Amino acid sequence: MLQAIGLTSTPRRARPPAVDDLTFEARPGTVTALLGAPGSGKTTVLRLMLGLERGRGVTYFRGRPLHRVAHPAREVGALLGDVPGNPSRTARAQLRMLCAAAGVPAARADSLLDVVGLTGLGGQRLGNLSLGMDRRLGLASALLADPHTLLLDEPAAGLSPRDSSWLHGLLRSHAAHGGTVLYTTDDAKEAARTADRVVSLDEGRLVADQAAADFARTRLRPRVAVRTPQAVRLGALLSKEARVARRSVEVVSEEGNRLSVYGSTCAEVGDTAFRHGVPLHQLADETGDMGPGRTPAQQTPVTPRDASRARLADARRAPLPGGDRAPLADGSRASLTSAGRAPLAGENRAPLTGGDRAPLADGSRASLTSAGRAPLAGENRAPSTGADRAPSADGGRIPLTGEDRAPLAGDPATPPVTRPVAASHRDSTPLRPLRGPLRPFRYEVLRTFSTRSTFLVALTSLVASAVLCVLAVHAGGSGGSLPVALAAWPALLPLPPAAFAAGLLGALSFGDEFRYPALAASRGTSPRHLGLLLAKLAVSAGLALLLAALTVGVNLLLVRLLYGAGATPLPASGLPGKAASWAALSVGCAWAGVLGAGVFRVATAGLAAVLAVPVAVAPVVQHLLSGPAARSTVGLPGRLRELTWIRIPAEADQWLLAAMRIVAQPVGTALALSLPVLLCTYLITDLRRKARW
Repeated sequence: MLQAIGLTSTPRRARPPAVDDLTFEARPGTVTALLGAPGSGKTTVLRLMLGLERGRGVTYFRGRPLHRVAHPAREVGALLGDVPGNPSRTARAQLRMLCAAAGVPAARADSLLDVVGLTGLGGQRLGNLSLGMDRRLGLASALLADPHTLLLDEPAAGLSPRDSSWLHGLLRSHAAHGGTVLYTTDDAKEAARTADRVVSLDEGRLVADQAAADFARTRLRPRVAVRTPQAVRLGALLSKEARVARRSVEVVSEEGNRLSVYGSTCAEVGDTAFRHGVPLHQLADETGDMGPGRTPAQQTPVTPRDASRARLADARRAPLPGGDRAPLADGSRASLTSAGRAPLAGENRAPLTGGDRAPLADGSRASLTSAGRAPLAGENRAPSTGADRAPSADGGRIPLTGEDRAPLAGDPATPPVTRPVAASHRDSTPLRPLRGPLRPFRYEVLRTFSTRSTFLVALTSLVASAVLCVLAVHAGGSGGSLPVALAAWPALLPLPPAAFAAGLLGALSFGDEFRYPALAASRGTSPRHLGLLLAKLAVSAGLALLLAALTVGVNLLLVRLLYGAGATPLPASGLPGKAASWAALSVGCAWAGVLGAGVFRVATAGLAAVLAVPVAVAPVVQHLLSGPAARSTVGLPGRLRELTWIRIPAEADQWLLAAMRIVAQPVGTALALSLPVLLCTYLITDLRRKARW
C-alpha cells in the first residue's frame, strides 16, 4: 500500500505551499488517479513522495519510507515527464545503462523493448523518438526492476487515443496482479474512465477521495453541445418547452454561439430546432466536469425568465432527477456510463444489462476491456477475457504471470517481491541522497560509451595532436624535444590536446549526469554518491591513459611514415620518467574535470577547473618555487626508509625521485594542490548539500 501522510511542500518567497497537508492512500490492486487543474500541485506531490522536493510529511511504500528501502528501483518505478536521457543515446543503450543502475541483467532491456512495442526501434536515438515512443520508453524504464508501485506524471498527456488506451491497459494489468498505480491527470473524464479511485486536488489541498463510480456521479454530468447562429432563440425555445413539459432542463449560453443543454438529449434538441427552423452547426453529446478548478466560459441566462446565475450554478452541481439515470428520447431513463453520461444514440457501447458483457452493433455480446468498455469496431486488440492479460506491442494482449508483472521474452525467472514490514512512524522525511547505482562501474562504462560525444572528443584530440606533432617535428623537433613533440604540447598551449580532451571527458561524466538526471528522475536517487564518484574516477583515468597512449603511438607512427625512422631518435635515458609524467598529467586533468563538474554540477565548471590548473595555479606555484631555497630535500628517500617498518628495495628510490621530479614541475605541483582541494570540496558538499532536481 502507498500511504502519503501530511505532505507539505516548502513555500517560496512568502507564497503559499504548492502542496498543503495532503494525506491519502493508494491500495494495491487498484489504479488511483490524482486529479487537479494545472498548477494544483500534482507533480509536486510525486516529487515529495520520491524525495526530490523539500518539504514535510512522509510517504510509506508498503510500510517503509523510500530512504529505508534497500532497493528503491524494485519498490517504485517513476515516470516524471519525458525520458531524461542524452538525446544522442539510443533507446537500447538507455535501458541497458539503467539496468546497471537497478542491478538487473542487461537482457531485461531487450525484453522490455518488446513488451512496450519498441522492438525494432532499439537503435533509435532518444532525440528522434516521437512523444508516444518516448512515453513507451519511459514506461519501460519504470518497469525495469519489476517495481511494486508505479508513479506517473500525466502519462497520457498529448498521446493519441490508441496510445492512451494501450497505456491505461498496461497500468490496469499491473494493478490486476497486485501492483499499486498512481498517476496524475487534469482530465476528469479520463480519471473516471480509467481509474478505480480518484483523489481530487485544488490548490494543493485534498478536495475529495472517491471511488470512480461515485466521482462520475457527483462530478460529471451529461450535456448536449449545440452550436447555432440563433443560440439565444433556440435557448428560449428549449426552456419554454421544458417548462411546459415540467422537465428539468438547464440551458447555458457560452462563447461562440454555443449552448450547453443539461437534462436533455440530442434527439429532443434536434426536434425542437427542426420544428422552429433553427439551423444547427453542431449537435453532440458531451460530458462536463463540474468539479473545482473548472473555469468555463462566461455563462449567462438565455432569457430573462431563467433563474439567476447563482441558482444555475447550484443546479449544475446537483445530480440529475432520478439518481444517476439520464432521460432518453423515448422517455425512459438509462444508467450513466463510466464516463458519467448517457450512452449516445447509435453508439456501440450500451448500458450493461448482462453482467460484464456489452452488446455490439451486430447483436452479439463482448466482454469489456480493462478500460471498462466494449472493444471498438475494427480495433486490433482482442477483448480481455480476464485480469490476467496485458497489452502487447501490436495491440494484442499477452498473458501475465508472476506476482506483479508480465513475463518478458528471455527474462529469467525472478524471485517474488518481498513485502517489508511496517516501519515506525516518522513525522517528516528528510531530503537526502539515496543509494546510487547498484553496479556503478558497469553503469559508468555504459554511460560513457553510449554517446557519440566520447568518440568525437577522442577523435578530435587525436587529429589535433597529429597536426601539432607534425608541425613541431617539421620545425626541427628532435633529440630531447621529441617527447614534447610526440605529446603535441607546444609552448603556446596551456595543455596538450590529449590532456585537455581527458579533462573534457571527465567533466562530461558528471555534467551529463546533472543535465540529464536519469537516476534522479527514475529512482529518486542522486548521482552525488561516493561509489559513483569512484567509478567515474576509475573510468576517466582509464580513458585518459588510453588517450595518452594512442596519442603518442599515432604521432610516432605518423612521424616515422612522413620523415623515416632516422628522424625520430628516442632519448636513451629518462624515457620512463617522461612517460610517467605524461600519464600523470592526463589522469590529473581527467580527475580535475570530474571533481570540478561534480562540485558545481555543470560540465563547463569542470572544464574551467581543468584550464585553471595551468593558467592560474601553475604560474603562482612557479613564482613561489622560483626564489632561493634555504633548505634542501637531498636525502629524502633515505629518511623515508628510516620511518617505515618494512624493508624497501633500493630500486624504489629511483621511482620516488621520478615522482618528485613530476611533482616539482609547475603543472604537476598545481595538479597535486588542486586535486585534494576539489576532492575535499566535493566530499563536503556531498555530505551537507542535498541534491534537488
